[in-house]
Amino acid sequence: MARRRSINIKGFSHGTNPTPAASRVGIILFTGGISGQDTTTGLMPDDVSEQTRLAFINMRAILAAGGADLEDIVKIEFYAKDVPAAREAINREWIVAFPDPESRPARHIFAYELPGSMLMQCDVFAVASRD
Repeated sequence: MARRRSINIKGFSHGTNPTPAASRVGIILFTGGISGQDTTTGLMPDDVSEQTRLAFINMRAILAAGGADLEDIVKIEFYAKDVPAAREAINREWIVAFPDPESRPARHIFAYELPGSMLMQCDVFAVASRD
């Protein structure tokens, strides 16, 4: 039987909560909320475009730590305070991360009241391709 493994990366946390960045059981990897927190400073930028850019960087790092990459993603759920503004930023990063329109994960963007200065975050569902 597969055992659960917590996935963490340096400089990224869920504050004081005892929650890993992601969890993996077998080949299944789910993340917690991935924000646009700057992992070098611990700060949250004020701009949704910069938060989105950093969230994609954090996403790649969390996936790598869990034995996965962007190609292993099945679905991403985004949560945003201002969906139209976030959608524009997400679409810019989306096309860079997933340039092939025939090989993109599913996604959904929800309007959500996020804490503090957080303007967007996402959850990733992936099937890891390596240990």
